[in-house]
Amino acid sequence: MSKVGILSMQRIKNYGSFLQAYGLKNVIEELGHEVEFVDYHVEKPIIEEEKKNGKIQKGLEVFKYDAKLSHKIQYIIHKNNFGKKYYKLLNLTEQPNYIPKLDTLVIGSDEVFNCIQKNKNVGYSLELFGKNNNANRVITYAASFGNTTIEKLEKYKKCDEIQELLNKMNAISVRDNNSKSIVETLTNKKCECNLDPVLIYDYASKCKEIPDIKPKEKYMIVYAYNGRISNSEADWIKEFAKNNHLKVYSIGGAQKCADKFIDCSPFEVLAYFKNAKFIITDTFHGTIFSIIMHRNFSTIVRKSVGNEYGNEEKLTDLLKRLDLEEQIVKNIEDVEKMYSQTIDYQTTDKIILEERKKSYEYLKENI
Repeated sequence: MSKVGILSMQRIKNYGSFLQAYGLKNVIEELGHEVEFVDYHVEKPIIEEEKKNGKIQKGLEVFKYDAKLSHKIQYIIHKNNFGKKYYKLLNLTEQPNYIPKLDTLVIGSDEVFNCIQKNKNVGYSLELFGKNNNANRVITYAASFGNTTIEKLEKYKKCDEIQELLNKMNAISVRDNNSKSIVETLTNKKCECNLDPVLIYDYASKCKEIPDIKPKEKYMIVYAYNGRISNSEADWIKEFAKNNHLKVYSIGGAQKCADKFIDCSPFEVLAYFKNAKFIITDTFHGTIFSIIMHRNFSTIVRKSVGNEYGNEEKLTDLLKRLDLEEQIVKNIEDVEKMYSQTIDYQTTDKIILEERKKSYEYLKENI
């Protein structure tokens, strides 16, 4: 049994980060290894936040957005309690676990390579590329550059140091074509493309933590971060739900259109998705939760503008890969026609099964 460390976004307080970390941990343990999570030192971001009038603490930013006051308060409580409630389910240590001695360090999944951004919780942290590690081998699994592009790396003159660290890795796996293109442009290494661990670990069959909830009303889910659903989109969703006799449950953020804010465990999120009549999301993992629970959904794809966050690289790639491109919407009104359609998951399930085999082989071969 070898000692394996996962260097990921396991301390980011959202459901996708938790469930991808939990999924990868379980997959590697199934292969017979001892697993621990590894932390990285957060460095200063490359792109500085624009200065705004009146500094607002990160946890209180929700008050800038239109939503019920009670939902904003519930959201803040949810964020404040997230680590205390759920980190123990990943066996995270109270103190960060920096640079432990390991047989293999696995970097990923999630946007561990998204280095040209302004998120102070991540920053430009080269440890996410393997710098200062204490492992015999360093590999990645389904790592993503997010909306960092080769043009952005060139603009901020970061190609050389990223290239040097990538070239030192023993094996590289990414989860999208943008990331694959960057790696292959910067290095001569063969680059695997694997699905996110939430798809690779068979949550539906293997995870005994997912409860069986019995909803008392018909509902749809809006799964998006605060401020990403515009007021006009929220107004449309509210009318759409009313016309279809659905309540709107918001998960992951406080939304103007929501009837209820759901504060629950990561495993309960999957139970809520399983029982939802419809899902609208603009997130990568919200899309994946919909897919693994075989729900009818729409994914809003947004383009990056300047340094503002977009999701088109990863979401378009994901849905193309799973033969679900028809679930992409660019305008909220396009959701209407999707509600009455039923998604045939037969082809998608076959793709996921093949990708699972491929991922297990990659990990077995390189750990």
